[in-house]
Amino acid sequence: MVLRCKPPSQTGRTFLDNHVKTMVSVDFLTVPTIRFRVLYVFLVLTHDRRRILHFAVTAHPTAQWTAQQVKEAFPWDTSPRYLLRDRDRIFGKDFVDQVKAMGINQVLSAPLSPWQRAGVERVIGTIRRE
Repeated sequence: MVLRCKPPSQTGRTFLDNHVKTMVSVDFLTVPTIRFRVLYVFLVLTHDRRRILHFAVTAHPTAQWTAQQVKEAFPWDTSPRYLLRDRDRIFGKDFVDQVKAMGINQVLSAPLSPWQRAGVERVIGTIRRE
């Protein structure tokens, strides 16, 4: 039998280096106000430089509002290839439809697994500490 030499597959680090410029993460964080109201902050984080690309604040987030924020975060043809998010219910049908219409592939993290989106969770932790 003849052994066929296949080229080695890329490592995980090589995969990240190749695709990091096409990935963003989105998440919400809550901020209590001085009058004991809760505000919700929507964050869009790019992975290539770990910078906040877009944020918006509301007292009552809905799926329509979140879908509008995605449109505002990526105007014209600047949408990324992959969007990493958790399984929060706020990302409803309107949000999913808008992301699909923009040609973005959603990658959902496993339930109760914030370490799978460590970049955005780290930024949220920094914002809370500051």
